[in-house]
Amino acid sequence: MEKQSIASIVTPRPTAGQGGLDTLFIGVAGLIGAGKSTLATALAKHMELEVYYEPVEDNEYLADFYRDTPRYSFATQIYLLNRRFQQHQEIIWRGRPAIQDRTIYEDAIFAKMLSQTGLMDPRDYRTYLGLFKHMSNFMCRPSAIIYLDVKPERSMERIRQRSRGVESGISVGYLQALYDEYELFMQDISRRIPVIRVDWDQFRDVDEMAEVIRREYMDASFMRQAPAWDAST
Repeated sequence: MEKQSIASIVTPRPTAGQGGLDTLFIGVAGLIGAGKSTLATALAKHMELEVYYEPVEDNEYLADFYRDTPRYSFATQIYLLNRRFQQHQEIIWRGRPAIQDRTIYEDAIFAKMLSQTGLMDPRDYRTYLGLFKHMSNFMCRPSAIIYLDVKPERSMERIRQRSRGVESGISVGYLQALYDEYELFMQDISRRIPVIRVDWDQFRDVDEMAEVIRREYMDASFMRQAPAWDAST
């Protein structure tokens, strides 16, 4: 099962929001410190969406995970998978337009990277993937995923700027391993879910970028690059 791509085990259930913007479900994806929460907040304002933020402040495993990753990697990933699944299902069952700060699929990206770098036991990773696969049977896919393409070096800069104590042990090597997995995953998942890829550094104003993405979503059907903002349009 470890050789199987994450995207390939996403059950091909209907995509949310296929009927229009009234049930729109957008996921925002990207590295640690990419700016997902900032963009999610701006999009929620522009498109009248409910926003579901990543469970960070109340994550009781996070400090232990960064202190002793091999020991706590499995427990942390299971905790996050459970919380993200709860959010995912709440969005679907409420049936209202929403945006999620980090998708449930990205948790599997982290788990794969942890396994490949020896930070998660292969047996634990197989158990994790089995649970993820069973959960995917009950998940409707997002209407679209917005991928914030931020390179590992810039991600590290932003992590240092926000100075969260639990993140002090993150290395550029760790972020590079994650970035490589994100690239593979986004190419794969774009065959199943529309992906709008955004070079975050091209945009100086988050409100302007939210408007660009709103327009791009209307005809997004595959991996596409959101164009730079043109104030004259």
